[in-house]
Amino acid sequence: MTSRLNPDDQQRVEEYLRAPQHQVERRPFRPWMLLVLVTAVTVGLGLLSRLLSYLTL
Repeated sequence: MTSRLNPDDQQRVEEYLRAPQHQVERRPFRPWMLLVLVTAVTVGLGLLSRLLSYLTL
């Protein structure tokens, strides 16, 4: 894919992205962990909802 920037601007962008503060190592994305987290939050909020309805009725 060709850049729509002129060469000087493209060079500035590349220098910016090569700077050490933009080279952060990230852990790999784990979709199963996200699924477990979303499920746990949903179940937890459901249980809290049932507890609150039990206490108010």
